[in-house]
Amino acid sequence: MPHLSEKDKAELLASIPPFERDARSKGIPMLGSGAIYPVHADDIIVEPFKIPSFWPKVYGLDVGWNRTAAVWAAINTDADIVYLFSTYYRSQAEPSIHADAIKTRGKWIPGVIDPSSRGRGANDGIRLLEQYDKYGLTLFPADNSVEAGLLAVWQRLSNGSLKVFSSCGEWFDEFRLYRRDEKGKIVKKDDHLMDATRYLIMSGLNIASTEPRDPSWYDREVGDNTRNPSTGY
Repeated sequence: MPHLSEKDKAELLASIPPFERDARSKGIPMLGSGAIYPVHADDIIVEPFKIPSFWPKVYGLDVGWNRTAAVWAAINTDADIVYLFSTYYRSQAEPSIHADAIKTRGKWIPGVIDPSSRGRGANDGIRLLEQYDKYGLTLFPADNSVEAGLLAVWQRLSNGSLKVFSSCGEWFDEFRLYRRDEKGKIVKKDDHLMDATRYLIMSGLNIASTEPRDPSWYDREVGDNTRNPSTGY
């Protein structure tokens, strides 16, 4: 990077995961083993707090018979910080069971799903995406670009704009083991929440939604305070 100043080089390298730095700066093929997100858990973990109702929410969903996983996020749009606040992790269950569990976090929350879910599943050959739609979930196919998705997640982890509630124990279990093998390939084992997180960051932030208000909220919170006591209006 001879045309860049030392400051520019430092800022650029800081935005690139360590396992990619030689590939980017020296043209060395990206190989080798190691953590995909070499970030200490202490740098991203936060204690759970009450999420403001005006923060939009969304979830990422990775489906499969052996394991179905989902991770929910709330977004502080003013600070551009994404907080992962809840997870779902279950194996060998029908889509209706997964859907019921997902709706307990908020039926109104939209989600993004592994686009391969458009393929045929084991349940009578019906598309999984259509099944989940039938069971009341609002889902959109996610961008499944792996390396671009890993970089997007890494950048947020490294610059402090992606935080995770300490209550998401299963997420941290996967995070600590998420790695590449000696040939530089992602170890595809126990990575369902990591995949769901990648879908969420790549495709979910723009569709995140706030909870619809009950129309009666106006009367309760505004109308009652502005009515004329003598007329009721």
